[in-house]
Amino acid sequence: MAGVGGERGGSGPSVPDEVWQEFLRTSGEGAGAAPKEPSARERAVAEPTPWRAHTPGRPRRTKGWYVAGFLAALVLLVVALDPGGVVGWSGDGDPDPKPLAQESARPDQAPPAEPGGRATLAEPFRGSPAARWANGTAGIYMPAAKATGWMTKAEVERALARTRDFLAASGLDPAVLRGGHPDRAIALMNPHQQDVRTFVTTSLRTPGKDNDPLLLFSRFDPAQARPAGDVVKTRGRISYREGRRGALEVTADVTYVYPVAPAGGGDEVVRVIVRRETVVSWDDPSKVITEAGTFSLVSYKTDMTNGGCDNVTGYFRPEFGGGGAGGDGETVDPYDRTGPIGEGRGGCGVATRS
Repeated sequence: MAGVGGERGGSGPSVPDEVWQEFLRTSGEGAGAAPKEPSARERAVAEPTPWRAHTPGRPRRTKGWYVAGFLAALVLLVVALDPGGVVGWSGDGDPDPKPLAQESARPDQAPPAEPGGRATLAEPFRGSPAARWANGTAGIYMPAAKATGWMTKAEVERALARTRDFLAASGLDPAVLRGGHPDRAIALMNPHQQDVRTFVTTSLRTPGKDNDPLLLFSRFDPAQARPAGDVVKTRGRISYREGRRGALEVTADVTYVYPVAPAGGGDEVVRVIVRRETVVSWDDPSKVITEAGTFSLVSYKTDMTNGGCDNVTGYFRPEFGGGGAGGDGETVDPYDRTGPIGEGRGGCGVATRS
């Protein structure tokens, strides 16, 4: 279906245990406010209000759902070096296709069609443009660092690396993909950003339409689906600029392709395709309450293909056996990265390929 500080386990300073435990345990308590620090809602005020916007104190977020060949739904809501060896799910990728060069800028056309063929456990990317994409974090372009805002060149380099650590911990970590708790990813998020803390805690405990962890974290229900092989293919890039109050604002735009098979066995393989645009702010601690090595979440958008239509379980739920109803919305190519994630699309659509 096509649908919508410090780091733990790594180098550099670490988040104090008491701060970490508080972040995982609480969701409703305030953490105080730094002088002149806006809420996550205020961060988004300068950005256009999207279709079916959700404006209460939470970062701008967007979710899209599509179904390859059948049901798709798009739901829009308002609201980034490899960590500890997490590169894909694990192991080596398909040895045949030569990977494309990294995507250093937005492409001007969608990838061409690949030779046809049904995906199999031995060749889970057969027939997909992702067959030529790199594995795991190798598919994410990293720009050269230069002094920006309050950060030196070396500090920018570390922040970019930790942003990619977050992408890996939230979208590539094997344990998280198999339904585990995204501890590594959460450890990189500013624990003093109360609205985000509330959203993350609530969405992981009691997922629902307004609190969907899939907007940030890729997770499958191990009782419903299993990875078809050990590789996740990716394509995307990281960019940065000076943000508000001299912060380093980093944007990550990455598409992930996950091949999966039914949990109960069998050789059917489907691909779940997820594209995320995530903006984070590495704030100046003299101006914003934060923890060393952590970022504040500014905004995020997500498009999902084959992840389940109107799914509120907190897990991707791919359709097996050709199930699902026909879509009646617009047609979408989940591999097309020529523009930003669409806003304002609604209803059920059909993905042109998976």
